[in-house]
Amino acid sequence: MELREIYSNIYQIDLGAVNCYLINEPHGLTLIDAGYARDKPDIIKAIRRLGKQPANIQQVILTHLHPDHAGGAAGLQQEFEGPVYAHAADATLIAEGICGRLSVQVTPGFINWCLHKAIVLLGPRSITPVGQIRLINDSEVLPILAGLEVIHTPGHSAGHVSLLAEHEQLLFAGDVLVNFGGLKPAPVYEDPAAGKASVKKLAARSFDLACFGHGKPITNANQRFSQIYSS
Repeated sequence: MELREIYSNIYQIDLGAVNCYLINEPHGLTLIDAGYARDKPDIIKAIRRLGKQPANIQQVILTHLHPDHAGGAAGLQQEFEGPVYAHAADATLIAEGICGRLSVQVTPGFINWCLHKAIVLLGPRSITPVGQIRLINDSEVLPILAGLEVIHTPGHSAGHVSLLAEHEQLLFAGDVLVNFGGLKPAPVYEDPAAGKASVKKLAARSFDLACFGHGKPITNANQRFSQIYSS
């Protein structure tokens, strides 16, 4: 586990296979995504490195239902009293402990095929059901930072959301794109056309720093998003 400050009081928790993000505000912590269930000890370790405790978490926001993002939510929820936020299109499944839909299309490429087999076909098929889910909607602005806007960005999953802190010019992109071996589409999509539209939707917004579920953050991100499907 590595903890990196990527913006004032905003931290990337690099868990190896996946990232989650921690926003440290005076009134409490916001965790964006929750890793796999096995990642709970490392997430708690990261929180304590900031001089905080898991009980200081006010809410967990899930970008989508997959086990590397939602798998740790139920375990962490035992440590604090706040809700877990998710979009309605994924929330029902998360509440039932279902962490994915099998009808996905693999992005072309041998590495993507290998990741699909290892993560989707052979990976966890369920997570511990999550209670106290608070539904979030497209264009809703949450009272986090100077305003954290929910942007519904389906494709990778039907309920995928990205989160835009426009004042900070920072986007939490989830798995809309990934940034390992360069910025590129995710290995799998439930709906590739919707995923492409979601990237274009984000490219029309204003942000400089983008943070991903997989890979390092990038700067000049708005322009780089615009170039992904420019041809």
